[in-house]
Amino acid sequence: MSLKRLQLGLIHVAVAMTLVPINSTLNRVMIKELAVSATLVALLASLPYLFSPIQVAIGSFADRHPILGLRRSPYILLGLLFCVSGVVLAPQAAYLLASNFWAGFGLGLVTFGAWGMGFNFATVSYLSLASELSGERGRGKTIAVMWFMMIASIIVTAIALSQMVDPYTPQALERAFWMVGLAALLLGLIGLAGLERRTSGERTTAESYTWGKMVAAILENRQATLFFWYLTILLAAILGQDILLEPFGAEAFGLSVQATTRITSLWGGCVLAALLLAGALESRLGKRSVARWGAWSALLGFALIVVSGLLLNQGVFYLGVVLLGAGTGLSTVSNLSLMLDMTTTENVGLFIGAWGMANAASRLVGTVLGGAVRDVVTQAAGEPLAGYVTVFAIEAAMLAASLLLLRRINVSAFQQKASSISMVERAAMASDV
Repeated sequence: MSLKRLQLGLIHVAVAMTLVPINSTLNRVMIKELAVSATLVALLASLPYLFSPIQVAIGSFADRHPILGLRRSPYILLGLLFCVSGVVLAPQAAYLLASNFWAGFGLGLVTFGAWGMGFNFATVSYLSLASELSGERGRGKTIAVMWFMMIASIIVTAIALSQMVDPYTPQALERAFWMVGLAALLLGLIGLAGLERRTSGERTTAESYTWGKMVAAILENRQATLFFWYLTILLAAILGQDILLEPFGAEAFGLSVQATTRITSLWGGCVLAALLLAGALESRLGKRSVARWGAWSALLGFALIVVSGLLLNQGVFYLGVVLLGAGTGLSTVSNLSLMLDMTTTENVGLFIGAWGMANAASRLVGTVLGGAVRDVVTQAAGEPLAGYVTVFAIEAAMLAASLLLLRRINVSAFQQKASSISMVERAAMASDV
């Protein structure tokens, strides 16, 4: 099983690797070097979250329609091919967008849409496969291996990208994206080789839940409603900075493409360290305390980033990134545990879907709102830094609001008895982290 865990981890790594160049390096180039509207960049980057509801349909379809006796591997491969296609075409779409808006916009929709579809196809499929291969007792170890490998791969990919685009030229960027895409495809194929056993092709049945049922389940329980808004606001604040952090580094401090790409590796390293630390802290301090620490750390990180923009102090900026990464890691573990507590055994599917919906909604709102506010404030103030600083200040305020909501959440009031759900369901909720 150890080999299969490593193979599953390689698939997770392959998909995560394709995210790094699109969600970090390309965002910076489009906003800073090509002067593309941050709102437009945010809209393109949000396509994966718009497509996230299809994961339910994909999983159900795969159960009923195995290909050559394989229920998951063909859909993982299809998703990975979409992701790689999106990565290798993304630079062309960005440069075309700067010279021919409508042609570039059309190619951008195709490119980012392909990546978004691929992400959703691959994610639901390899998480399902992880559940099926690991068994109930082995799921915890499998998920731990997969997530550790994923965070580590983000760090390594960001460092490698920073080297490949130095010095920055359009040709260097395109070459780097091709290399990342091909490396991801190779790792994914190694991960898939002999991983899944062929089945007889018998269909399985499972209860389905509609969005209407999920909304009703949330609204009829006051604690569920509070937790939904807490989760949405918290994640929108922490994750909404994804497309702006590197362009801000370029605008405020004149950092090169190589230097801003390394911001992702610094952030990822801090997330990884906090993930490893959070488990020990949670057992001693409790989930809510770790969740508060995570939110306060991220809030202080945003505050320091705002101050760094006002003072043009690069050291303060990097300290803010460190605290933001640490807060993200602590929040990931603690709030994942809280999600499990805020789930009843009688309606596992409903509440898992509801918290997944909060995750997707928060990423969508945070990404689009961040880009739009940056553009509006920049145009009104006539100063690009004003837009970035305003967004980061709003995100700090959102974290403060989430802390107030956290104080009102009462797990025991939500559930009548302790719940016990599978580790893959934990992974399904955390798959976009």
